Amino acid sequence: MSEQFDLIVLGSGPAGQKGAICAAKLRKRVAVIDRTLMMGGVCVHTGTIPSKSVREAICQLTGLAVKSLYGNSYRGAREISVQDLSFRVQTIIARQTEVIRAQLRRNGITIFQGTAEFADPHTIEIQGEGAKLAIRGDHILMACGTRPAHSPEIPFDGKRILDTDQLSQIGSLPKELIVVGAGVVGLEYASFFAALGVEVTLIDQRPVVLDFVDREIVEALAYHLRQVGAVFRLGEKVTRVGIDPTRDRVFAELESGKRILADGLLYAVGRQANGDQLRLEAAGLQPDSRGKVSVNSHYQTDVPHIYAAGDLIGFPALASTAMEQGRLASCHMFGQPFEVMPELFPYGIYTIPEISMVGQTEETLTAAKTPYEVGVAKYNELAKSMMLGDETGMLKLLFNRHTRKLLGVHILGQRATELIHIGQAVLSYDGSIEYFRDTVFNYPTLAEAYKVAALDGLNKL
Repeated sequence: MSEQFDLIVLGSGPAGQKGAICAAKLRKRVAVIDRTLMMGGVCVHTGTIPSKSVREAICQLTGLAVKSLYGNSYRGAREISVQDLSFRVQTIIARQTEVIRAQLRRNGITIFQGTAEFADPHTIEIQGEGAKLAIRGDHILMACGTRPAHSPEIPFDGKRILDTDQLSQIGSLPKELIVVGAGVVGLEYASFFAALGVEVTLIDQRPVVLDFVDREIVEALAYHLRQVGAVFRLGEKVTRVGIDPTRDRVFAELESGKRILADGLLYAVGRQANGDQLRLEAAGLQPDSRGKVSVNSHYQTDVPHIYAAGDLIGFPALASTAMEQGRLASCHMFGQPFEVMPELFPYGIYTIPEISMVGQTEETLTAAKTPYEVGVAKYNELAKSMMLGDETGMLKLLFNRHTRKLLGVHILGQRATELIHIGQAVLSYDGSIEYFRDTVFNYPTLAEAYKVAALDGLNKL
């Protein structure tokens, strides 16, 4: 007879972890299933944690963090190898994996390692190293994440033509790199390699990048990346990729007739959700062409006892929002009161320099005919930025001209993803820009930028 659980969670990433722990706190019997060696999910092993760890290592090893203090000729480690970056990443992955495993066990959650698929709407079959095992759950939370999308026209070899999961296999840093896809992930990796001195060509068939981000912030980021040697080929479609045998180099041919040569190519166009690997038809569900699953506002699928959260359900596909989705799904399935996650979630884009935003953009306010004003603080005006040695960036506040209510916060520069939460808090209680004018901020700090920007905006009224 199959072992019975109140909740079975498919995936141990951010959504699965928080959903499982929330149910366990409610004294429910919970099982979590994930592939062997993937505890913590894609977030810990190939996505968020590795990429952000690489970013921090690059900033420290290259001396980027203090370059304006010592001049452009300053470099930290003269020769940075893939091994330097990999060592740091693997150390952090190992520690994070153990932290997550300990959290689950401390909450009495049963962990199964292997691949999972539905046998029927309540039964999950697990294929581990031994015989196949079946367990049953009153409720099921699918939080199995995504993998890089592959195009059949791209001849991936895992060495010179890679997806983002294969980057750890790269033997040495290329001198030149083509990045196909200028979404969040493509831009992040393009900025990492550019910071390491690699000549990066970024290709995307869309005419603009990050169309949901404030245009001024995006333009400032693009300017900075061009300053460190990145080349943008926007509005260009890749028609063919391969290796030129005469030159032993990777090439990308574009619809416009251009041919770009480099030592390597990183394909970063979209993600494929793992819903297509769960045999969903046995549960009465059908994923879309990208493997994603549809849910209602409570994260229920069309089968009421089966829920889904995280990247599997698509936008916004952030680790931070996935955590909250998993928790809210557990609260709903077990009848616990909860407040729906507000739309005021912050974005963090970990390019070099990083971007963070919360609330409205100038573009959305203009389209809604909302009367607004802008206050800006530039990093090169802040004493703390000068001390830190990196003066690239700005903080931008949008507020209603008549009521002075804060409408949006946009930041480019170091620690943007930390600073954004001050603005998020003021937005959440419907506060005004005068809060920043009247509040005392520690000096010198980067947070002082809020006061500088508020005074700049109020001076325009």
